Amino acid sequence: MRLYDTLTRSPVELPPPPGPIGIYWCGPTVYQRIHVGNGYAVTVLPLWLKRWLEASGYETKLVVNVTDINDKIYDAAPGASAELAAEATRWYVEDTDRLGLGRPDVEPTAVETVTEQIATIGELVDRGFAYESDGDVYFRVARFADYGRLSGQRPDAVEEQEPNPRKEDPRDFALWKANKPGEDTSWPSPWGLGRPGWHIECSVMAHKHLGDDFEIHGGGLDLVFPHHENEIAQSRSLGRGFARIWMHNGMLQFAGEEMHKSVGNDVTLQQALDRWGRETLLVFFLTGHWRKPLDYSDVTLEAAAARAERFRDVFRGASEPAADDAWERFSTALDDDFNTPAALAIMHEWRDHELLLRALAIFGLEALAEDEEAPAELVELAERRIEARSTRDFDEADRLRARIEGAGWDVRDEAGGYRLVRRR
Repeated sequence: MRLYDTLTRSPVELPPPPGPIGIYWCGPTVYQRIHVGNGYAVTVLPLWLKRWLEASGYETKLVVNVTDINDKIYDAAPGASAELAAEATRWYVEDTDRLGLGRPDVEPTAVETVTEQIATIGELVDRGFAYESDGDVYFRVARFADYGRLSGQRPDAVEEQEPNPRKEDPRDFALWKANKPGEDTSWPSPWGLGRPGWHIECSVMAHKHLGDDFEIHGGGLDLVFPHHENEIAQSRSLGRGFARIWMHNGMLQFAGEEMHKSVGNDVTLQQALDRWGRETLLVFFLTGHWRKPLDYSDVTLEAAAARAERFRDVFRGASEPAADDAWERFSTALDDDFNTPAALAIMHEWRDHELLLRALAIFGLEALAEDEEAPAELVELAERRIEARSTRDFDEADRLRARIEGAGWDVRDEAGGYRLVRRR
């Protein structure tokens, strides 16, 4: 299998099975319900990748962190950030559980690794890669020769982070932040009361659970700079190899713009699941290549719902043997930079129930093989609707359709009758 690597800007081959393959994925910053784009970036993509690697004979360990110490949390809940972070973490687990893909192997939090973060910062200070300034600790960007390589920025033109006149260099970034008014959580350290910066949290959690060297680090395209650039600098300054492949997924778009919680154009994962159901949402994610933007709209979700229904229709008919090379073609598509749109197109060609179910299971879509019988009361409503249509009482027919849809089912008119299908 090969995956596109942001650092080298080229595909990189994974070692042959069984690996092992260590994967660290940047998870959510917990201060409100995650949006549907976060759901893909922090749950669907890494868990799908893990499932495919394991189906291909690899041993994997997936670590997805929870950032529960962050400026956004302090800003969202002054004086109650810890309470908000705990509640938002529950929301995150609750909403992503509904995707039905399972959980990562390890889900560490920033709070539970503060001791290790302080130790790592101390090591960077001792080696001259960091310095203290009035209770803050900053990383010396100038000391790391490869800084800017991941994001493609020239070292002499790196964008300034966290402006502060006390820094030696405007490019330097915070490893430790002194406690400020309004911040209700803090920890003792050699530099005084404070809390870790965002970037050191992920470096430490990755090393704690995957060791100094591992195969894959992933996250959204918006994390390339400064977050992942800074992770590389911190970790490799201490002689740790860190990740070999950097995966950055394209952003979900809504009305032509990137979806972000911070700008308020987001649809929560909870809302998307309530409206469209998990199967439609997962099929929608399959339609986009992980490195490219994907448009979230009624049109694209309705198209995904229709695709899901086409799979259900296959299982309603007789199974037909697939070509001898069917699975090989499917496997080749996923092994070539995890190309889910190509794999999806191949799956739509199949009428072989066993083979199709095997493929759908990788993406958590086994339920598409199930055909649920509608409750008797809905069948009665559907019969009454047919009668109303026959007498041209279309208002009554529409009212009965609305009642059926309100119960979570669609009524589909067909030659000679109708069919009731549960919305998923």
